[in-house]
Amino acid sequence: MDLLGSILGSMDASKPKPLSEKERLMKKKQKELAVKLEEKHRDAKLKFRTKVETQINDFLKQENGQTLKFSAMDNYHRSVVHDVAEVAGLVTFSFGEEDVDRHIQVWKKEFSPCEGELASLRRGEEFDPVKEKLEREEREWREKLEVERSRTLNKVAPKTNYQEKYEHLIGKDSALEAARKTETNAQYGMVSAEQKKDRRTVEDIQAQLRDKKRLKVDREQEEEG
Repeated sequence: MDLLGSILGSMDASKPKPLSEKERLMKKKQKELAVKLEEKHRDAKLKFRTKVETQINDFLKQENGQTLKFSAMDNYHRSVVHDVAEVAGLVTFSFGEEDVDRHIQVWKKEFSPCEGELASLRRGEEFDPVKEKLEREEREWREKLEVERSRTLNKVAPKTNYQEKYEHLIGKDSALEAARKTETNAQYGMVSAEQKKDRRTVEDIQAQLRDKKRLKVDREQEEEG
């Protein structure tokens, strides 16, 4: 056998054997089954999206409806819910553990959840608005208290001892009084509401007004005389 015949013979040997009638029928059935499965999956996806659209449309029609919670589902189905909700103009968040209870909850924009509500839902707890308000007020109160405490700790004291500075000029007692007047306020320049209160009684104020009026009259009489 020459070289060319040897090459042609090896090529013929490498060709796959023709399928039998039974094998051709089996392959045809497998292809038809794959097409049917693909169509079934496509129909299931379309059916699920239609179901979600119906749920969201019904939710939007509810005048008192604020939020809608979906059951746990896989990543693909959650993506469909996110997409439909976004088209409808809703706010969406996912909660729960993946492959366990991961689910989606949607809100109308005017009822978007606050950070406290989101934190509660991420912990798997029911949101209590009254409790959240009390906790927020307590946090704000603690923050204000911390600011006041920092101001008190960082208060500025006068660098000069005025009592010693002026004692040789105006005497020890007068220097002491001057030093007291230059002491830094406990709130570092801030006057509390308590310090601003007028502690005079009504009788005190009336008496002072009478004294001022009498003094004015006396001065006018002296000028005329």
